[in-house]
Amino acid sequence: MSDLRKSGGGPIKQAPAFLERHTYRKRRIMDAARLLPILGVFLLCMPLLWPVDAENAPSTSRAIIYVFGVWLLLIGAALGLASRLKEGDGPVQPGQSDI
Repeated sequence: MSDLRKSGGGPIKQAPAFLERHTYRKRRIMDAARLLPILGVFLLCMPLLWPVDAENAPSTSRAIIYVFGVWLLLIGAALGLASRLKEGDGPVQPGQSDI
């Protein structure tokens, strides 16, 4: 009797233990998109940790190339994540494999 509802008398339906692949992948891509700005801030602050003494310090041109390289990398990563999210917008049909 513990698995019967008090009002309806039918069995209690439990939530599935695992998510569908499509839903799981979409959520992980959304998580990666949320972490991308944090990664960007960390990478763009790296030049602040470089040595400042005259003999070991990298040149200003290297620092600027690094900053713009990271900037382009972040743009590419955001574009890739957005396209992966966009392509998976449609609902999965019953019996359709999303492998």
